[in-house]
Parts: sequence; C-alpha cells; structure tokens
Amino acid sequence: MKTENEFPALLQAFFTDRLCHQRQASPYTIASYRDAFRLLLGFAERRLKKAPSVLTIKDLDTPFLGAFLDHLEEERGNTARGRNVRLAALHSFFRYVALHKPEVSALAQRVLALPSKRYHRKQIHFLTRREIEALLALPDQRTWAGRRDRTLLLVAVQTGLRVSELIGLCCQDVVLGTGAHFRCTGKGRKERCTPLRREVVAALRAWLRERNGQPTDPVFPNARGHALSPEGVEYLLDKHTTAARENCPSLEKKRVTSHVLRHTVAMELLQHGVDRSVIALWLGDESTETTQVYLHADLAVKERALAKAAPLGIKLRLPARRQTPRLSQEPLIMLSRTGCKARDTPTLEGYLE
Repeated sequence: MKTENEFPALLQAFFTDRLCHQRQASPYTIASYRDAFRLLLGFAERRLKKAPSVLTIKDLDTPFLGAFLDHLEEERGNTARGRNVRLAALHSFFRYVALHKPEVSALAQRVLALPSKRYHRKQIHFLTRREIEALLALPDQRTWAGRRDRTLLLVAVQTGLRVSELIGLCCQDVVLGTGAHFRCTGKGRKERCTPLRREVVAALRAWLRERNGQPTDPVFPNARGHALSPEGVEYLLDKHTTAARENCPSLEKKRVTSHVLRHTVAMELLQHGVDRSVIALWLGDESTETTQVYLHADLAVKERALAKAAPLGIKLRLPARRQTPRLSQEPLIMLSRTGCKARDTPTLEGYLE
C-alpha cells in the first residue's frame, strides 16, 4: 500500500542503506551528501513553504533544483566546483530513486540530465623553500601546542598527506625504526606507506615521547586529547602563516592551506627530477593525470625544456641605425634683403642637402 509521501523514507534509506550498507561510503562522502541535503531542505522550506516532512519527490523538479543551484552560487557565494559537489549528491540520490520508484523515472531522468558547470582551472599555489623555513620557524618550542604544531607542519611538508590522513594518524601508524615510515589509509580506501626523512623521524620521536599516548590515540591531539579537526588544522595554519608574513613578505599573496602544503611536496619532488608516476604513488593519487597540474605550475621545468630546444636558425635583421647629424661649427650664411650676411651660428651638417 502506497503512503502519501515517500520522500522522507527514500531519503533516509538512501543514507542508511545505499551509502552506508551497499556502497560503504567514507564518512567524508556521507557528511558531504548530508550537508547538500540540509541546504536543499532549508531552501525548499523558504521557497515552497513546506517542511521537510511534507516535501514530495515531485516538488524536486528540475526548475526547483536549478534555482537551488543558482542560490548556492549567487547567495551563498559557493564556487562552481562547490555547486558541482552538491549536484553530484542530487544525482546519486535520484539514481537511487529511479531504481526504487519507477513511476518517477521521467523526473529522475531530467534531474540526471542536469550538467555540471564548467569552471576556470586556476594555477595551483605552492610554497618555496624560504617560505617553508619561515613557516616552520614560527611555532613556539617552549609550549606544548608549539611543539605539536611544528611537528605537524614538518610532517605535512615532507609527506604530503591529505588533512584527513594527517588527523587520522594514530600512534601505532608511526614506525620509527629501520625504514621509518607512516601507514595510512587514503582516498578510495587505499593503504600506503610513506617514508620519512631523518629530521622528521627525530621530531616525531621527541613528540611521541612527550605525547605518551596509547597505540590507538591520535598522533596530533587537540587540547582535550581528541584528534584535531580539519578546521583546527586550518586554524593553526592561518595563525602561523599570518605571523610568518612579517619575516617573509612573499606569503602576503598566498593563502596557505593543508592542500597547499601537499602541492609543495609534489613540486619539491618534481623539481628534483622525480617521475610523475612516483609522485602519484607518493601522494596516493588515482592516476598520473592528477599530477599533470604540477607540470603546468612549475616554470623551471618549462625553462629547462626551452633551453634544450634547438634554435630555429632565424637571423633577425635589425634596421640600420640612423646617424644623428653633427652640429657644424661653420658660419651660417643668412640671406637678407640687404645681401649676404655671415653669422657664427651652429647648424646641422647636411641638413640642407
């Protein structure tokens, strides 16, 4: 027997059955989809004057969803990429709806036909060696938070871990013996090991000794002992970057995020001649196509390629320089009504020729 409104049940089943059980989506994917529908339900309540409990599938037609996507960009200030993320959540939901509600397949088909918005791909930002040193010098080593922040920054600029991987590190994931490395589970549930340099090993050894946590405790806790949140990492980055701008003016034009530190690691590897496939393996990227953006961002690579290119052999012929006439010291013969008159006035040699 059909119920009057099946939208709330479908939405709940989409999260509990489709995402959690069938697809086993990551917590970050589920949180992103949850936020998309929270925004959608709030927009529907203001625009349609309907509470989420009485909203129907037919209310979510393409004109309404198009207005919602425009609202995200124009009123909330989201970028085209943010808009596309919300649209991806809607597409996933309506694919589920088309499977379980065949009577609204036509509506689902129209929603699935909504295209992603194209956007300008800006050049990535990364830090230079001097900017990295200025950032690492800022945390106060006399305080617990300062020692934690410096160790976290040092790990980030050497390993290139994503912020989710960084805050998800547990004490048991750190191996500091022979062949020191991190073990982490990255995007796509892929496990990988990242080797560590000596200075990072020394900093981690001192920090973990002070941390004195259990194997399952986070490596970088907050003041209450819990794992840092993504917002907490961005806060400490903003704090130290703001202070570092006084000694490093080039940071004024850069917004330093955890992903900028990840780009910095990739650029360091690329500038030292590491192959793109190895960079993708190091960063845990899906394919080498992801690392293509670093080639576009590195001007030094392009300059080296230009230096290796053979010259075309075209000789440029510069126009002949026109010689500037010299001033003559000969007296100028001036004609007047009374006859010829000589005067010691300098003139341009050859001017009358």
